[in-house]
Amino acid sequence: MTAYTWLVEPFVQYGFMRRALVASVALAVSTCPIGALLVLRRMTLMGHALSHAVLPGAAIGFLIAGSLSLPLMGIGGLVVGLAIVLLSGWISQTTTLKEDTSFATFYLTSLAFGVLIVSLWGSNIDLLHILFGTILAINASALYTVGGIATVTLVGLALIYRPLVVECFDPGFLRVVNGRGGTYHLLFLLLVVVNLVAGFQTLGTLMAVGMMTIPAATAQLWSRTLPAMMTIAAVLGMVSSWIGLLLSYYVNVASGPTIILTASAMFCVSLLVHPAGIATRRRHRATAAG
Repeated sequence: MTAYTWLVEPFVQYGFMRRALVASVALAVSTCPIGALLVLRRMTLMGHALSHAVLPGAAIGFLIAGSLSLPLMGIGGLVVGLAIVLLSGWISQTTTLKEDTSFATFYLTSLAFGVLIVSLWGSNIDLLHILFGTILAINASALYTVGGIATVTLVGLALIYRPLVVECFDPGFLRVVNGRGGTYHLLFLLLVVVNLVAGFQTLGTLMAVGMMTIPAATAQLWSRTLPAMMTIAAVLGMVSSWIGLLLSYYVNVASGPTIILTASAMFCVSLLVHPAGIATRRRHRATAAG
């Protein structure tokens, strides 16, 4: 079999594979730059918390539609996610609790509530669909939604890019200069929530944050500037999607987890072969000891 047969033919032959690849690529282009900012701002765990926090909204939208309806699930998840963001910010500003503490409290409560909703009015299969997605079952409507979210995200990042960069390295600067640091922080969290909504049907609520953070963490090893980090992360996300879909097709395993595991494998390889990675440091130590 030729390389074309192995690497390209499944996407040419099957429409569901093409739709899955297009959705994954759009998701990578959208979420990976967001993930780069999450990594630099040391907010990866907050992104993970938000991915769980939107579960009740996604579950309610799923049950209303009676099927995997990305628009309804997205609206529900967006409403709940924004509510969690606003409540957490309000509590951190009016009490002595830090923002990460209030996020953790709300996300655990929200996650439990979402699982309860599905367990009472849905089924175990419904819960698996929401948590892990069904990327191979994505339809044209879902593709338009994911593509629209990717467009909005890139435009939004372009508009608030400079304030976000400043806030990454000096969070208090914008608050001192113009008092709008909190506004940009809220807008950034809004973009995070919107991209988690895009990941519902593709990778599920549990796996969507993996596309955000793992390629970005890998890109941080190979880049020295934020634009380079965003670009490398997006490319790694697209490559992970392509390889992960092919592996799931040939091995007959779940596509979403395979995509994330592929991204994780790239991260592990980077840790070994990077000039400042584990293997290089061990060689230097062995040379110094000798």
